[in-house]
Amino acid sequence: MIQKPADTSAKHDSTHSALGHVVPLWLLSAVFGALLVLTGATVAVAHIDLGNMNLYLALAIAGAKATLVILFFMHLFWDRPFNAMIFIGCLLFVSLFIGIALTDSRVNDASAVGGQGSAMRGVHVPLGGPK
Repeated sequence: MIQKPADTSAKHDSTHSALGHVVPLWLLSAVFGALLVLTGATVAVAHIDLGNMNLYLALAIAGAKATLVILFFMHLFWDRPFNAMIFIGCLLFVSLFIGIALTDSRVNDASAVGGQGSAMRGVHVPLGGPK
């Protein structure tokens, strides 16, 4: 004898309501399209010589892409505000550490490398060359 499955629709709604947020397909598609456009912008910036601005523009585009992924694909947009504060705090500390590392690159002189001073001339330094 084959039994019919019991109607569990009401039970299903109540037991799985706290699992996560269901994101509409149109929103995920829009974010995916934006990520594709930003990836194309990254490739375009790589082929244009803007001097030191290439690095900053590439980092800004990468930051925008990471923000989209974190907000929508990782559901931080719908999560508790505490998790957003933790994320922003971590982002600020990473920015601080990168900033400290970039300020140190001004001190390094191209001629400080033994025997390679002439080969190191004109090498890209994010915050400009030594004075």
